[in-house]
Amino acid sequence: QVQLVESGGGLVEPGGSLRLSCAASGFTFSRKSMKWYRQAPGKERELVAEIDSTGDSTSYADSVKGRFTISRDNAKNTVYLQMNSLRPEDTAVYYCFTTYRLRNVWGQGTQVTVSS
Repeated sequence: QVQLVESGGGLVEPGGSLRLSCAASGFTFSRKSMKWYRQAPGKERELVAEIDSTGDSTSYADSVKGRFTISRDNAKNTVYLQMNSLRPEDTAVYYCFTTYRLRNVWGQGTQVTVSS
């Protein structure tokens, strides 16, 4: 069974940091690129960051560039999103994403709330 399980969300004050994790199972993780998306209330889901299968290539949305870092540990079948200098506008549900046999695979999401 192909599965993505996110963790690490929570409530943090502006300027704070969080690290999200996404544990993958049911497929050969080391062969797949991975992405993090987020969806804020009343807004469309947006791509935040992506990483290739080896971790050598990454890209980011302009809104998070310089503040967020995506990484992966293929030995642990896990992808991470380190989020620093968090802002209220980063408040959203964050989702892990990949594709498997032409299907989109999403995690259940983890809530990140940035508020004082």
